[in-house]
Amino acid sequence: MADVTAELIFEVLKSVQARLAQVDGKIDELKQEMQASRTSQNGIRQEITSVFQEISGIHATLVRHEGRLDRIEHRLELDDMPAQ
Repeated sequence: MADVTAELIFEVLKSVQARLAQVDGKIDELKQEMQASRTSQNGIRQEITSVFQEISGIHATLVRHEGRLDRIEHRLELDDMPAQ
């Protein structure tokens, strides 16, 4: 069995330390990518909310116009006419 010297242990520890530094770098990259993904997701969520609000506004306008049209048809007595 080979003699285990302090120098041999030191060399092994240096390589372990270098590999840990690489792992730390990769973890930092993953954290940045995750943050970018979250930021993108929040932007998409805000856009969807904006579209939903716009559609809700259009729906409310259509409901108001439908009510007005119903009242106009009723006043002109168009709602009781049979279809030809």
